[in-house]
Amino acid sequence: MSRGEGTSRSRAQAPTPSRYESQKRRDWKTFGQYLRNQRPPVPLSQCKCSHVLDFLRHLDQFGKTKVHLQGCMFYGQPEAMTPCTCPLRQAWGSLDALIGRLRAAYEENGSPPETNPFAGDAIRDYLREVRECQAKARGIRYRKKKKKVAAAHQPGGHGSVDHESNTAVQFY
Repeated sequence: MSRGEGTSRSRAQAPTPSRYESQKRRDWKTFGQYLRNQRPPVPLSQCKCSHVLDFLRHLDQFGKTKVHLQGCMFYGQPEAMTPCTCPLRQAWGSLDALIGRLRAAYEENGSPPETNPFAGDAIRDYLREVRECQAKARGIRYRKKKKKVAAAHQPGGHGSVDHESNTAVQFY
């Protein structure tokens, strides 16, 4: 058997990673590269929430979402009719998904959940601020989801009714 045959055979046996797993691996490598490029380089074992926040701010320069500033005539409008000079930023949903993937990758790579810098309150607060800022800039209001109250009088006692939309919700 030649050298090339063994390689192709082992590739055929290995399952193709899902799109999510591939993206998670790319994100993890990108974050690791970011830490190595810091002066001085930051070992993963010393990574803190502040490094994650700096990384998220760094990514803004590659964003594609127009976020209108308060002085812009399109601030609060879902659609701009003409071009403006407001900055392009990373969309909140993209950052939220990225943090979820990095949070999982951190623990999958052998680090303890207690020290996960992607799971800190500062990260949650930053993402909330980004979401609110982008929503205001586009004139979108996010409503907090109301907690459902379990109704003991329903069969099985595992359901509730969302009185606002009048829909039943099952809990298991």
